Amino acid sequence: MANTLKGCKVAVLATDGFEQVELTEPVKALRESGAEVQVVSPKAGRIQGFNHHDKADTVAVDRTLDEARPDDYAALLLPGGVINPDALRLEPKAVDFVRHFGKTGKPVAAICHGPWMLIDSGIAKGRTVTSWPSLQTDLRNAGAKWVDQEVVVDQGLVTSRKPQDIPAFNRKMIEEFGEGRHARTAAE
Repeated sequence: MANTLKGCKVAVLATDGFEQVELTEPVKALRESGAEVQVVSPKAGRIQGFNHHDKADTVAVDRTLDEARPDDYAALLLPGGVINPDALRLEPKAVDFVRHFGKTGKPVAAICHGPWMLIDSGIAKGRTVTSWPSLQTDLRNAGAKWVDQEVVVDQGLVTSRKPQDIPAFNRKMIEEFGEGRHARTAAE
């Protein structure tokens, strides 16, 4: 898997309240596959992770939303945690950042509560997705087909339900990010 994503620059959009393993484990897998990964957040400095309801580690922010340009990234990762995507949904720049990936057809991976951002950005409509079960009504109301599966792939969109799904999520994310990168390279 090493160098599968060499030359692929991935944005991780997150803020305080992200689920620790839903950011750190996919980022580790992406880096082990050769991707350059940058954490993008509305705020500079460090953001606070959680292990369910308990504070966990903080993670350094590489670029603020004011500094980051979605055109600079080949793919997007949206970790979950209840607080993280709920806060990001209130940030118009965050919603626009995610929307760009949907409009340009770049691959997106979202886990747990991360798919909330797919609703506000318009990416969920007409797509088959999964998520933490409490989001299923929201996703269906946004025009998505919600299914209860470990990982779902729909045209470059990878979604999973929970931390236990991370191994399958990581495999499909790396596969889709690699395919998206190769498709864009061939088109250029």
